[in-house]
Amino acid sequence: MADRAAGGGPRGEAEARTEGVSPAPPGTAQAPEIMEAGGAPRPTGVILMTYGSAPTAADVPGFLLSVRHGRPAPDDLIAEFVRRYELIGFSPLVRITQAQGQALQESLDREHGRGAFRVEVGMLHSDPSIDAAAQRLAAAGVARVVGIVLSPQWSPIIMGGYTRALEQASRHLPGVEVTLAGPWHRLDAFLDALAEKVVEALDRFPADRLAEVAVILTVHSLPRPVVDREPEYLEQLRETVHEVVRRAGLREGQWQFAYQSAGHSPEEWLTPDLKDLLPGLRAAGRTAVLVVPVQFLADHLEILYDIDVAAREEAEAAGLGFHRIELMNTSPTFVRALAAVVARELAAPSRPVVAEPV
Repeated sequence: MADRAAGGGPRGEAEARTEGVSPAPPGTAQAPEIMEAGGAPRPTGVILMTYGSAPTAADVPGFLLSVRHGRPAPDDLIAEFVRRYELIGFSPLVRITQAQGQALQESLDREHGRGAFRVEVGMLHSDPSIDAAAQRLAAAGVARVVGIVLSPQWSPIIMGGYTRALEQASRHLPGVEVTLAGPWHRLDAFLDALAEKVVEALDRFPADRLAEVAVILTVHSLPRPVVDREPEYLEQLRETVHEVVRRAGLREGQWQFAYQSAGHSPEEWLTPDLKDLLPGLRAAGRTAVLVVPVQFLADHLEILYDIDVAAREEAEAAGLGFHRIELMNTSPTFVRALAAVVARELAAPSRPVVAEPV
């Protein structure tokens, strides 16, 4: 899990800054403008947050140190991640997230006019940080801030690091309401963006070969103890899978569900793993596999290595042609989904809560 990811509403301007941040339910009304002393409306800040990544193989030890909360990584783990980074060249996650932020900024500017919103991006475990994003928004004089984790499904346990980071960063924003978007995996724009990529990938196959293509929808594996504590998160993942299947028009028997990218730790991780399904596909008469990661929103290590290198090797060893969908990255449909998250959070009643205990 080297570089993955994965609400609120208006309160009075005079109210002291939030004591914490937490998800809030969806709504529909437009948030009121808050005016500067001179009469001009102050912008609303948005922070897109994701896991971060090591820029190069040389940065892997420091990145893993952050991921492991200051505990040095074993030499063999560092060596394995360095090997993976060297194979793919680098992880483009930070660059793509910045491009997503710019695309969202342009979308909000078109809809609301320049200056109504200020979009920044922040990484949990690398630069540019969530804390630095909050400082930039403070300098821009924002009236409120909405944080969005670039993982459509929400888990207080798995996403707790973002809550704590945003709560800590809010010290730079005295008097500013800071809220955190809850799950957005049911938003039509997000589901349409993902289904769109599935349809595009299937359209690249000759029509007379489609029956030979197995579609495997994947999500990041989780340790069994985490799922036992929070089964709702797994249910959100399953909801996403089934809705994408419906919107992409996949038939029963055409698709399967699997986990990917199990972590480097001794506890039990969820199965079936993607690699466990591949050998049986050829025996069932399939000649190709299309992998559909439903949880990841940008290319990064767990796509470019776990899928494009490791899973490809296993598929080809099983006699299968290997394919995967393009990730959403800065797809216009996906950018509309991000704008929809912003609109939903601005319309929702405020519900700030102190971050969950570790």
